[in-house]
Parts: sequence; structure tokens; C-alpha cells
Amino acid sequence: MKQLNWSPNSWQNKPVLQQPHYRDEAALSRSLHALQQLPPLVVSWEVDELHRRLAAAQKGEAFVLQGGNCAESFDDCASERIVEQLKILLQMSLVLMHGFKKPILRIGRIAGQYAKPRSADTETVNGVTLPSYRGDIVNRAPFDPASREPDPELLLRGYERSALTLNFVRSLMDGGFGDLHHPEYWDLDFMKHSPMVDEFRRVANSVGDALTFFENISGRPVNDSHRTDFYTSHEGLLLHYEAAQTRFIKRTQRHYNLSTHFPWIGVRTAELAGGHVEYFRGIANPIAVKVGPNATAEYLAELIQVLNPNNVPGRLTLLHRLGAKNIEAQLPKLIDAVRRTGFEVLWMCDPMHGTTETTPQGIKTRPFEKILAEVEASFRIHASCGSRLGGVHLEMTGDNVTECTGGARGLSEEDLKRAYRSTVDPRLNYEQALEVALRLAQTAVG
Repeated sequence: MKQLNWSPNSWQNKPVLQQPHYRDEAALSRSLHALQQLPPLVVSWEVDELHRRLAAAQKGEAFVLQGGNCAESFDDCASERIVEQLKILLQMSLVLMHGFKKPILRIGRIAGQYAKPRSADTETVNGVTLPSYRGDIVNRAPFDPASREPDPELLLRGYERSALTLNFVRSLMDGGFGDLHHPEYWDLDFMKHSPMVDEFRRVANSVGDALTFFENISGRPVNDSHRTDFYTSHEGLLLHYEAAQTRFIKRTQRHYNLSTHFPWIGVRTAELAGGHVEYFRGIANPIAVKVGPNATAEYLAELIQVLNPNNVPGRLTLLHRLGAKNIEAQLPKLIDAVRRTGFEVLWMCDPMHGTTETTPQGIKTRPFEKILAEVEASFRIHASCGSRLGGVHLEMTGDNVTECTGGARGLSEEDLKRAYRSTVDPRLNYEQALEVALRLAQTAVG
């Protein structure tokens, strides 16, 4: 279905927030032209298949696990880091599948999460004011004028890192890395020291035994047990980049953002009259919008009407990010507001952004117990309101970092300085992420 009065660049006629200022417009034009000529990172058939699976999750026939780095760096394009990120997602999905007794749809915040919104356009250190660091695809982290100048050439470097990452991910998945018969392939080197290891291996052995039993009595393999599908997502923040990778597909007569399967709009750029909503309304991808505690019923009604006017199943996901202290009061209002529109959405919980705290030493962190409390409350509130939570959205890493406090090891504020590596927001480490999955699976079984 064609969109009236829309083009991949019609967002430029709207107010747009969180965009870098490129002083060299000729260099920007050259980079965008090059991006438009390069092959897409994903293909429309994959996007359509994800759309179908999200529609199934909306009906309760699957559950979505979306996770990855808060902000990727170009240095993350390394085989070991990519493998570790896949391993923790596979481990979590196996645990959730065992507990929920339904397919788990795996979506990584990977191969494109290079731009991040900032609370201010500039940063001041020792009396010197420079542009804020907006991610490796925009500028560079060191605090000096040359590094902080937005560089259009980095758009191409971001595309290249995304392509290399996706190529490696696809090779792993096509080669059987995600084979449910062999979850031992997914063990992280440092996992043997985790309090979670025995419980995870009990679940993995249970799934393996069930597969073997079925295949022995049926004489045929279980579909999809040898190969695992995997989709990518990122915040569609940098609209020049997203538009340059938007293609018209004759097969469907629609425009697709082919930089990722599942782009989303963040809270800071979700204004109804803004450029991000304008761009997203015209692409055929399934899309998501982050929803915070300030969202009103009127806002949600208009947002849904603009982004999914035909009420297409699986088209629109609302990612509520309310915080453990707000969720009891705010989530029922959001659920009721959407119900009164008569439209259907896929609900997911982002328990990370409403839980961010700053220690007395000025370090950003997130308490594990508050993250878990928000997810558990989301399940309960949706059920009590006659709704359904269809997924979780986590900022996490397969690395052995110390950025969030709490969890099975009881990480303290003092532990944060031991292995704090994020340049933007704190992430769950591999052990904390797996613990979330185990706790949720136990809740489902109980």
C-alpha cells in the first residue's frame, strides 16, 4: 500500500531532534550518495518474515527477546565479542523457551546501534565546550575539537562495520551455531565460575533430552532445531543514514528501511509532529516506539493512528520504559488508553532506562533487582488488565563487565570500577542477563 505525501526524505520538512550538525555539506552529500549505491544490509523477505513472527507474538504464540549493547562501538566489530553477544542471547532464549513453552523470537541490538541521543548538544570540561559524543557513526569519543566534530565519512564506516558484523552472524547461524542439540557450543569461557551455570545446564539438558526423545519416536528431526533465525534492530536515530538505506521494493510496492529488520523510535524523538515519526510512518518494516511515563492517552491514540492506520498485526510495538517505581501507577493507564483506541499493538517491556541511577562517585548504574522487579510487574499488570506482555528489551553484553549492581554475585557500587566499559549506559553482564531469563522462566513455570 502506497503512502500518500511521503518519501524517504519528507522528514526533512519537519522539526528534527538529536541530529548532528555537519558543517561540510558537500562531504555529507558524498557520503549519502555512496550509501545509496551500496547493497542493503538486510533484505525485504527477512523483514516480512519478522513482521509475520511479531504478529504471532502479538497473539501470544511467541515471545520476543530483544537485547544487546546500549551503543555499539566500531571496536565491537570483532569475532570474539560478536560470538559472546550471540551466546548470551541464545542461552537466554533457550531458558525462556523452556519456561514459556513457546517459540522465542531473537532480535539483537547489533550491527547498527552506533548512534545515541544525548541530553545536551554540547559538553563542557574545564571551561572548554565541545559537541557531545553521539556515537561512533557521528563523531569520536576523545574530548578534543577534531574528535568531536561530526564526520560524514563515519556514516560509511558504520555501514561497513554493520555489514561485517551481519556477515559473521549469518555465517554462524547458517553453520549451525544455534543448533539446539548442542547448547554446549554457547558456553562463555568465564561461565563455569557463575552461580547460574548448574541451572542453565539443567535446562539445556532437559531441552536436549526432549528433542532426542521426539526425534527417536518420530523418526524425523524437529523443524528449526538445527538452525536459529536471528534478526537485528537499532534505534533509527540518524535519519540521514536511515533514509539513505531506504529502498522501494517493486514486489510489495512499499519502501523498506534495509539497514535493519526492526528499527525503533526513542522517547526523545517520538514527537508526533517530528521528523522521526514522519519517516517511520512510511516504511514497511515492523517498527517500535519507546513509551515513557509522560505519555498521555491522547498522544498514544494519535501515535498509533499515524504509524499503523490500518491496524496491521505485528506492525507496531510499544516498548514501555516506566521504571519500577512508576509502573504500578502508569502501565494500567497506558494499556487502557490503547484498548480504547480499538487498535492492537505488541507490548514489550524495557526495564533498563527507568532504573538508571548515579552513585555518589558520579558513575551511572542500574540496580539488578529494580530491573527484574519492573519486568515481573509488567507480566502481572498486563495479565490483570486483560492484556499480554509479548517481550522484553534489555541492554546487555556477553562480556564479564561490572556496570549494573546486584544479581547473583551481589555486585556493589565499589565493584563498578573493576570492569566498567560502557561509554554511554550501564549494561547487564552475561551472568545478570542469564539470571533475568532464569527468574522469568521460573515465574512462568510456577
